Amino acid sequence: MTPVRGSAARRLDEPRTQAYRLASFISRASWGDISPAAREALKIRVLDSLGCAYGALDGAPVRMLRKQVDDFGGKPFCTLIGGGRSAPDRAALYNGALVRYLDYNDSYLAKGETCHPSDSLGAVLGAAEYAGIPGKEFLAALAVAYQVQCRLSDAAPVRARGFDHVTHGAIAAAAGAAKALRLDPQRIANAVAIAGTANNALRVTRTGELSHWKGLAAPNAAAAGLSAAFLAMRGITGPREVFEGVKGWIQVVSGPFEIDWEGENLERVNRTILKKYNAEIHSQSAIEGMIGLMAEEGFSADGIERIRIDIFDVAHLIIGGGAEGEKTTVRTKEDADHSLPYMVAVAALDGEMTPAQYAPERIARDDAQRLLRRVEVVPDPVFSNRFPEEHACRLTVTLSDGRVLIREMTDYEGFHTRPMTWEGAARKFYAVAGEHLFRADLGSLVRAVRHLDQISARELAKQLI
Repeated sequence: MTPVRGSAARRLDEPRTQAYRLASFISRASWGDISPAAREALKIRVLDSLGCAYGALDGAPVRMLRKQVDDFGGKPFCTLIGGGRSAPDRAALYNGALVRYLDYNDSYLAKGETCHPSDSLGAVLGAAEYAGIPGKEFLAALAVAYQVQCRLSDAAPVRARGFDHVTHGAIAAAAGAAKALRLDPQRIANAVAIAGTANNALRVTRTGELSHWKGLAAPNAAAAGLSAAFLAMRGITGPREVFEGVKGWIQVVSGPFEIDWEGENLERVNRTILKKYNAEIHSQSAIEGMIGLMAEEGFSADGIERIRIDIFDVAHLIIGGGAEGEKTTVRTKEDADHSLPYMVAVAALDGEMTPAQYAPERIARDDAQRLLRRVEVVPDPVFSNRFPEEHACRLTVTLSDGRVLIREMTDYEGFHTRPMTWEGAARKFYAVAGEHLFRADLGSLVRAVRHLDQISARELAKQLI
């Protein structure tokens, strides 16, 4: 036998890095590994994401981004949701922005991190359409992206260290895109290494006064993950020890963590949750509780003197006025959908929480501005200990006639304890996407997603005009 020399010998002899162990998991993953429940959950989340995307077509930053995509052009390999075609990375950025802009897409709750796994959809779909793979493979690649982002959120949260959750998202998108492109383990490892080295985003995106970047940071990271996969496909290498190396991801970004990728499956999608209301995920139980309490007790918002919300610490931190900034100065859509006082106040006033509640004129109206300043948000250690298994909160509403009404919540419709069904997701899709009469037949797209395992990724993409 001829001895192996040089770099080939070093590759065979070296210890397997964390990036390569992750790549081996990604390479092994297949549609056959996914349970029937997870297959259904994946289809539901694709439909939910596409509904959110169509509902966002008129968003101001989305329109700005579309102008840039059209201006810069690009080979028309991939479909743009709502019409048109562009290069895969630009399609991933634009389609991802549509999914994310309303802040109505799915979420995953870990003890120290919250993320939106469907942020990877634009990137994975771009790779799948480019490669022309079957719908089953597209769904398996999306399951990979979900698993990677959720497990990194569990084991390696970065929020407390000043990094944004889209840091995980770039790695997840690279993983899903590399799977969709059918890369070998070595190239997958390079895609992960490039994405993990180059895309470590700051949490300032979601603290203090919020900007358009709140809704564009995740699509940008996902498009970068897709680009990393394409570079790896061409043979570009990345730092092998991206995770454990000197000044690598563990040392600088996450701190120590371990994930046994040999033992991982593709089932984490079942723990992701969908939004009943167009509002930041940690607000969902409080909004449902507020609307339900008003319906049961028969009082109107005009009669509310003040509202106290006792809630788990993560909700207080992010949307309740905790360490990430006060939440009673609300001027823009970005401020509003990350302000628990605003969301509960306007839900009490309007009896709903849809994209209409973020219109500039709705945000500026005196009734919402007055009531939100009478909402107090308090972290409760008991509720905090029950998070993320519960979405617990207590609403205490004091009325001007002296009555004090209390309602406690542990979850909401769409939480993993009360998951949204296909029928519920379809109703939400029609309600959100139907706001925009972009096509004559929404039903054909719903049917395509329902039978996505029987068609190709390109056949799905044809429905996205």
